[in-house]
Amino acid sequence: MLSKARIKFIKSLQLKKYRKQEQCFTVEGEKSVLEVLTSSLTVKEVYATAEFIERQKSALSRFKGPVVEVSEKELASVGEYASNNAALAVVAIPENTRPKLTSQEFVLMLDDIRDPGNLGTIIRTADWYGIKNIIASEETADVYNGKVVQASMGSFVRTNVFYTNLVEFLTGNTLPVLGTFLNGADAHSFNYGQGGIIVIGNEANGISDAVASFVTQKITIPRYGHAESLNAGIATAVILDNIRRR
Repeated sequence: MLSKARIKFIKSLQLKKYRKQEQCFTVEGEKSVLEVLTSSLTVKEVYATAEFIERQKSALSRFKGPVVEVSEKELASVGEYASNNAALAVVAIPENTRPKLTSQEFVLMLDDIRDPGNLGTIIRTADWYGIKNIIASEETADVYNGKVVQASMGSFVRTNVFYTNLVEFLTGNTLPVLGTFLNGADAHSFNYGQGGIIVIGNEANGISDAVASFVTQKITIPRYGHAESLNAGIATAVILDNIRRR
């Protein structure tokens, strides 16, 4: 049975303020917990139903931390998702590590992506297309937000999201910087080369003027209908698909 203090601690991690203070976040659901147990991230503790513990003996045998058996009701009460009937893990937040970029790889740069669902989808899409690094503005949604973790479907363990001041990061950068705009080269036929930075702008306002000043090539996803804009996650998928097809 969970103590009141432990319940309070786990629930507090739903808020960014306490995640930052405790340097921990939570992962919910069978698939995501299994992903994190086999990742390079440091899992502090696991709370799981008897069924999960029995079913996943092999995965849990490699985990050296505490595994606390809880009921489905307890699990639902401490997590964000009432549908979680398997497990919840408390995980240490890794260091915010600046990636070493090469001219032979593509990276994503997110300029103020605020919606957690969009960020989770972008991370999942990046993982699908083999993108290892994402550079995110300091205003971009927190990668350790429960909704981001859930939407990424485990891909957050394989993708490094580095938060920084984008203008400072781009100052002195020598890689091509490709930005998504309403007017630019056709994304379907553009020659993307061997590597570079792909900038995805804010859901409502697009790429900020400060970041746009560093863009070396504007690219556009052709519009055939009448929609005003594309969802940031969908736009990312279209661009990455065109990059990989070439």
